[in-house]
Amino acid sequence: MSSILLKIENKIAYITLNRPEVFNSINREMAFLFQDTLDACEANADVRAIVITGAGKAFGAGQDLKEVTDPDLNPGFKKILDEHYNPIIIKIRAIKKPIIAAVNGVAAGAAANIALACDIVVAHEKVNFIQAFSLIGLIPDSAGTYFLPRLIGFQKAQALAMLGDKIGAEEAEKMGMIYKLIPLENFEEEVNKLALKLANMPTLALGKIKEAFNASLTNTLEQQLALESKLQIEAASTNDYAEGVAAFIEKRKPNFKGN
Repeated sequence: MSSILLKIENKIAYITLNRPEVFNSINREMAFLFQDTLDACEANADVRAIVITGAGKAFGAGQDLKEVTDPDLNPGFKKILDEHYNPIIIKIRAIKKPIIAAVNGVAAGAAANIALACDIVVAHEKVNFIQAFSLIGLIPDSAGTYFLPRLIGFQKAQALAMLGDKIGAEEAEKMGMIYKLIPLENFEEEVNKLALKLANMPTLALGKIKEAFNASLTNTLEQQLALESKLQIEAASTNDYAEGVAAFIEKRKPNFKGN
């Protein structure tokens, strides 16, 4: 059984972390397959939205500690970060398609930060997010020290990183860590609805929104205004923009093609 599953339907790619017997902890083979799957979704013109979730009871437990404690398997932390997690985060942010993290169970360590790097994060009420690194003498990686303080503020983020507290989905929603809590009983249905909505929106515009928000993390105001101007001119030249305006004038639902 593959450690990463991919299903494509209705213009949506569903990527499932699939090592449920170890709460989807990530080893070297899984990390590379995850990257390959993200690349395949980016290259596939039929894919207009991506959902990342976990098999079984967890979204992900982070790094497979059995791998790093086995002298025959351990690739070392430099390779783990440079070759496993950092490329995953970079790909998630670079793909110009909306990516939903559908957090279906505990998200700890690197898995939590992979989720937080996604464009939209949803979870149900039984989910916990844990910056578990300090509990074993490590620091947050997988861009945890980058995205978390930007999502919830410096003081709160640093405290969570140091203390390793469990944060439930309700609290995570209130503090702005995630977009929305979805009740467990209709979690899958609502995730699918959200993904389908994104898949039928103007894909190029969504990609440019993502590009603009990425740049806003380091740009000055003047640089961001210049980028907005550039991207808006590009968006205005798309077929989807023409369709959106025509649909608005004609008082009908737009039929976006993603181009």
